[in-house]
Amino acid sequence: MITITPAAAEQIRTSARQGQMTGMAMRIAATRNPDGTLHYGMGFDDNQMDGDVHVNSEDIEIVVSESSMQLVQGMTLDFVELEPGARQFIFLNPNDPSFKPSDEI
Repeated sequence: MITITPAAAEQIRTSARQGQMTGMAMRIAATRNPDGTLHYGMGFDDNQMDGDVHVNSEDIEIVVSESSMQLVQGMTLDFVELEPGARQFIFLNPNDPSFKPSDEI
């Protein structure tokens, strides 16, 4: 399961409208770096590939390849303000060795 927070869902919808990509799925990908941490990518995609996994969260269709799904299972995508006026997507993924749950921060 992948979870999208309401803030992330709203930003995805806004980006889709601005880029004229409304109705396209959000593809999320992950690869493992040499140090074991994960590198993430995301973007709108209307391609279907063999082995794709489809998930729906906050009325956003998410598409993940079978290989990426093993890395992002249980992840939450959020859109937060890390610095005043600077908002960005963050991947909260317990499968990533660099992930620290909020009670450890």
